[in-house]
Amino acid sequence: MGAGGLPSSVTTAPVQPVQNGGGRPADALGGWAQQVGTKVGIPVVAVQAYGYAELVLARTTPTCHLNWTTIAAIASVESGHGSANGAVLGVDGLVTPPVYGLPLDGKGGRQLIKDTDQGVLDGDTTYDRAVGPLQFIPSTWNSYKVDADNDGVANPNDIDDASLTAATYLCQGGRDMSKAESWWEAILSYNAVQPYAQKVFETANDYGARSR
Repeated sequence: MGAGGLPSSVTTAPVQPVQNGGGRPADALGGWAQQVGTKVGIPVVAVQAYGYAELVLARTTPTCHLNWTTIAAIASVESGHGSANGAVLGVDGLVTPPVYGLPLDGKGGRQLIKDTDQGVLDGDTTYDRAVGPLQFIPSTWNSYKVDADNDGVANPNDIDDASLTAATYLCQGGRDMSKAESWWEAILSYNAVQPYAQKVFETANDYGARSR
């Protein structure tokens, strides 16, 4: 599941949303993220987002024991940290152009999920599509969404918002991610495909080992 947790020097970073546009809280992790990103080959802005999500959950849901490497691994498998389909992750955390999955039309082994958001998030008014670097389906996003960077909008194509929303989703129901059975349950709740979960597991372990 990966170790490589945040150093104590960054655990004083602000974790509550700052009102009136107080800037991107994840920027407080810049020095740590620069070091880790270089070691593991992840864009610094993404590492900041994953680390910030770990920090927030450590304060709000300390019994979850979620590690940033798990969120990073999901983002890697889902979208290559926001680089899928030629997208680019900006220094502000926004992925452009937006990342959309294939239509959930029941074909090719995909689920069948008719449109739930009138195409607002995914641009599709017939079927739902997974959106953003963490690939949220609209109904899940609308249930758990968090504005992590204090810009007033919870945006699934923003790596900060998507990472903290993913962390919140994974930690629901009193899960303790330090326990193997809870970790696997959480990942399979995200995507109920065993090879997917195995790939996330291997990627998280790799990031944990290389970030030490």
